[in-house]
Order: sequence, then C-alpha cells, then structure tokens
Amino acid sequence: MSTGVTISSISDYAILGCGSVGYAVAEELVEQSKDVLIVDRDESRVESLRDQDLDARTAEIDDPETAELVADRGVVLILASDIEASKRAIERIRETDGDQFVVARATDPVTGDELEDMGADIVINPSAVIAESALRALKSGELEHNAARLAEVIEDTSDRLAIVTQESPDPDSIASAAALQAIADHLEVDSDIVYLGDIGHQENRAFVNLLGIELVQWDDTEDRQVYDTVALVDHATSAEMDLGVDIIVDHNDPAEGYEPAFVDVRSNMSSTSTIMTKYIQEFDVNVSEEVATALLYGIRAETLDFKRDTTPADLTAAAYLYPFANHDTLEQVESPSMSPETLDVLAEAIANRDVQGSHLVSNAGFVRDREALTQAANHLLNLEGVTTTAVFGIADETIFLAARSKDIRINIGNVLEDAYNEIGETAGHSTQASAEIPLGIFTGIEISEDTRETLLGLTEEAVKRTLFDAMGVEGSEGANGS
Repeated sequence: MSTGVTISSISDYAILGCGSVGYAVAEELVEQSKDVLIVDRDESRVESLRDQDLDARTAEIDDPETAELVADRGVVLILASDIEASKRAIERIRETDGDQFVVARATDPVTGDELEDMGADIVINPSAVIAESALRALKSGELEHNAARLAEVIEDTSDRLAIVTQESPDPDSIASAAALQAIADHLEVDSDIVYLGDIGHQENRAFVNLLGIELVQWDDTEDRQVYDTVALVDHATSAEMDLGVDIIVDHNDPAEGYEPAFVDVRSNMSSTSTIMTKYIQEFDVNVSEEVATALLYGIRAETLDFKRDTTPADLTAAAYLYPFANHDTLEQVESPSMSPETLDVLAEAIANRDVQGSHLVSNAGFVRDREALTQAANHLLNLEGVTTTAVFGIADETIFLAARSKDIRINIGNVLEDAYNEIGETAGHSTQASAEIPLGIFTGIEISEDTRETLLGLTEEAVKRTLFDAMGVEGSEGANGS
C-alpha cells in the first residue's frame, strides 16, 4: 500500500499495545526526540509508563475512540499479541484516516498475510526477526572465531609464510593472496606470494604491474625450504602441492586431500576475494589502496561485474572496498593493450571459426601464449548470435582449450568435463572453463615440422567433434559458419 508518508520527516507516533516490545520501541523513539503516544488496555502498565514520563492512555486498541485518538499520528505501531484485536484496530484506523503508516505485529506468516490484507503497510514477525538477528550474530561470531584461529596459525610462523596462488593465477587468486599478505604484515609475519606456471593473460599481467604486487615464481626446490608455513589461496583448481599445507582459503572445494591446521572454504561465495575482504575487516587492517583495488577487481572479475552468481556478501564487500580503491587503475587493468601474439591468435580464431547455431568452436593452431586463447574466446563471444565459444590451440605437445558462455541453459564447465575429463584435465564453472589434453591422445604422431599440418587437421576434427557432441550439436556447417 502506498501512503505517501516519508518516515524520516515523521515526529508523531502512536503505539497500540505496549508489552516488552512496545516499551523498547517507545524508549528508542523518545530517545530520538519523537512524540510518542502509548495506548494499552492494562491500567497498571499505563500507570507505570506514566511514572516514567511517557504519554500513555488506557483504552482497548480496537475501539473506534482509539482510532480517533491516534488519528493525528503519522505512524501507528500495533504491537499487541492479540491478532484479532490488531485486525480490528487496523480496520478502525483505515476507516478514520487512510493515509497513516501502519506497522503491525504478527505471530506467524499466516497472521502476517491477514494483517496485510487488513491494510497494514509493514508486518513484523518477532520470531523471524529474532531468528535473523541470531543468524547475524552466529555469522559474526563464526568470523571472529575463524580470524582468531587464522591468526594463531600465521603467528606460529618462525621464518616465513608462503602464500601460494593457483597455477597461472587470475585476479581473484592474486588479490586474495595480497589480502592475506596484508594480514600477515599486520601480525608482523614475513611472507611471499608465490605461484607456479605463468602469468600469461595480458589483463593479469597489467593487474600485477599496475598495482605493484610482488609475486615469486616458485620453480626452485631449494627456495621452498625458507617457508615453514604454507597457505593455499584460491588454489582449488590447481595441481596438488608436494609439501605440507597449513592454511586453505577458497570459494571452491579442493580436489586434493590436504589436512591443514586452518580451512575456510565457502562454496556459497562467488569469489575468494569476498572471503578475504571479510577477514580484512575482522582484523581491522588499514587496507591500502593497492589491496583494496586488487580485491575489488577480484570480486568484479569473478562475478563478471556483478552479472554472474553475485551474492549479497559480494556486494557488501565491494561497497566496503569502493572508497579505498583506485578507479583509474581499475580502468587501466580492464583495458590492457593487445600483444601481437594475442592479435595473431585472435585473427586465426576468427578465420577458423565453426558456428553451429549459437555455439562457436575455433582452432587457433600452434600458439606460444596459451593465455591468448582465453582472450580470443572472450572476444568471439561478442559476435552477433553467439552465446558460447571455445578456442583451442597446440603448445608444448598439449591441446589447450578456453571456453566462455553467456547461455543460461549451458554450464560450460560441465560441458568440457563431459567432453574431455577422461582424456585430460578440465576446470571451470557455468560461464568459463578450460581443458588441457595431451596431444598424443588424438594423434599418436610425433611432432615435427613435417607433421604440423597433419596434426592440426587431426586435432581440429577430433576436438570439434567431441565438443559439439557434448554441446548437443550434430553435424558441422563448416568453417566461418557457412
């Protein structure tokens, strides 16, 4: 019901039925310098309220005279436990003055619907309010407990903490690692952010360079001896680490059976950056511009700018980070220059595209920078009528495939798993995924200059056929969708 009442401008309130809830509300309103009239049937209660200098009257809340008594009040709160009396009170008030803002107390969802039908603008169910408050307290208490445990593990570090990202780390993994490093600094523990693989995607390289985040490539076995505490952050989709793990923080369940001292895995979160933002707040870390910018970008990257699998926690974390972030840097990260290698891969993918309905699959040939496949898949998703893309290429005797989808009917991660899980490694979720397949699975041919074209032909036929079958597409319309 629209009443045209602006609550912030209201100074006159009436409370009908003043039990413990009504008294608490009255106290708070008086504290805010509001004019409050209380109406209750219990004479002794009214007298007690008057002794406390509150304006209280004795009357039945559903009498016509009561409706007249409160007719000049902007807001009427009906907080009696007698639902039938509350219904009659709403009816009397609406007959007297239809523009008052009425808040009513229910005992369950059914009575709540009945009070709304009678004309209440807002219905409050105390049981639901208490349950919601209890859950908030539980969530807050759980975070406080986890933060204390995390601090214990970090502070047990004698020499140095290794914060390990996923292989070929993406923004969410890098940002989460930077946040954990900030917490370690806050606890006066030395740490390094380390990674295996490469930072290949141009956007990820720009992300690291512009924010000045220091990462150590962990390819020297001897280097690992300086770390006596190891944390895996947003690492679940990576290969198993051949060392002891003390901390895991992730938004995906790890595939490997680690037994760390501290685990916080929340599969209901869209990003690990969201989880780490909560810890930054709980530890009361003076978040730097670089870390805030990294975390905000990590959340945005994982949720596709809040268009994919976004939760209220992502939004509240982003709102907290927003004032501390450098938005000029964010714009630069999101629009990095394209390398000649990426341009070549994109051109090859465009030329070799095969479109079946709204699905596009393309062979980019032999590639030096496999991350260019991801950028090509992203760019091709902008083609008119295309909702799913997959671009693959050959590097290091392996077929690398990057896929993207904006089709809500398709979980591209499941598609790649169905297609290639038995012959290679796959990772991803509903809108983006990747696969790595040993080249020999398809060909059995040794790679040489003389066999390159043969390999490309065999690979293209095998990968496309398997992928289109997994997508539920039959036949092939040929390159360029013709």
